[in-house]
Amino acid sequence: METLTPLELLYEKPGLTSFGLPSALAAAYGGELGIDAPRVYANFVTSVDGIVALGGEVESGGIISGHSEADRFVMGLLRACADAVVVGAGTFRKTPNHLWTAERVAPAMAPAFAELRAKLGLTARPLFVLVTASGEVDVTHPALAGDALVVTTPSGRARLAGRLAATVRIAAFEGNRLALAPVLAMLRAQGLRRILSEGGPSFIGDLIAESLLDELFLTRSPLLLGRKDGDGRKTLVEGVDLPRKRPSLELLSLRRHGSFLFLRYSLGARRR
Repeated sequence: METLTPLELLYEKPGLTSFGLPSALAAAYGGELGIDAPRVYANFVTSVDGIVALGGEVESGGIISGHSEADRFVMGLLRACADAVVVGAGTFRKTPNHLWTAERVAPAMAPAFAELRAKLGLTARPLFVLVTASGEVDVTHPALAGDALVVTTPSGRARLAGRLAATVRIAAFEGNRLALAPVLAMLRAQGLRRILSEGGPSFIGDLIAESLLDELFLTRSPLLLGRKDGDGRKTLVEGVDLPRKRPSLELLSLRRHGSFLFLRYSLGARRR
């Protein structure tokens, strides 16, 4: 990572917010980054033909990105900006040993990430938030060993009662299906202003359908995967019909690293 070739800035909308990144991060990112608050933003890597998740229980991101150092750096940078990182149960189950921290994916940049978080007045690590309606998750997962929040239903809370580390809080919402608007409202009420979603295509589909997603960071990997009936592969948004929603995307920035493209979009009008 110390030798990461900087991302090449191809386009950036004038007037974007700037944090004043530490020099090591600004050099690697090819310029500045800032994220307004409050904001809900998501990060995905996709093949050229739009595949973001492979079938089965395999973790797809590393395969689709080819474990690109540039993609891992951007992933780390976006985590370093976040008050909280939110994932759904599907993503959680497919990554049994992962920690959703910046230094996990780009350890060489850990000092610069820590410097950025200190500058932004953030805790050492973003709060890890797991959203699971059923509560059927591995309670020994390392992401649930420290400070974390599990958002679930009453039945999920009953299933998890007494099984989580003392540092893990549980918040239960009525009903069998979790609407994301009250979940995000709860997080904002706790002072968590920049919320990064690393949930899967169904999770982001719900965010967009509820008009809750503000920005999308999308890595386009130079890879073609294709799809067949029943192969379980998923595109960026699954489980919702969006034509009636017609979310308006505005390109905010475009960067390149080799044959990888790093796009940042703003979604249109949001409902709060």
